[in-house]
Amino acid sequence: MGSGKSTLGPILANTLGYGFVDVDRMIEERVGKSIGEVFQELGEKEFRQMERDALLKVIGMEEMVVSLGGGAITNEENFQLLHARGIIVYLRVSPEEATRRMRHKANRPLLKGADGEILDENALREKITDLMRRREEFYARADVIIQTEHQRIGSTVDDLVRRLRAQGFS
Repeated sequence: MGSGKSTLGPILANTLGYGFVDVDRMIEERVGKSIGEVFQELGEKEFRQMERDALLKVIGMEEMVVSLGGGAITNEENFQLLHARGIIVYLRVSPEEATRRMRHKANRPLLKGADGEILDENALREKITDLMRRREEFYARADVIIQTEHQRIGSTVDDLVRRLRAQGFS
């Protein structure tokens, strides 16, 4: 969350001449609810199953840049599925920068308090730091890791294209 997927993904796709798909948006369109509503009404377990179903559709697509929610590759089966079909990119951002980017976004269910309340900035930073710490072992397995903070979007996309080509991506 807050790494730049929604901004960089479509630009990268355009640069490569590929399509772009956001898995969370696919789910929202399919069920007619926001991700927050899915979490609140159906729970995280049901959301993760919907995410898995969407991934199974996405892996059959060719020439696509895919934006995944932050928890998608924390499931080993999802990771293996995605790794076998493409290049996994981790857009790394510090917890402080993620907090700055996310502090006014009230639609992130994993960034709310236990009762669904919006967190103050300190509590939000703590929650983001904890979430990132728990997920880092999965993210660190990505094929390409790129720092997204303190870089202009165009420079980040250029750097990403260079790194993808270095991985054998054409």
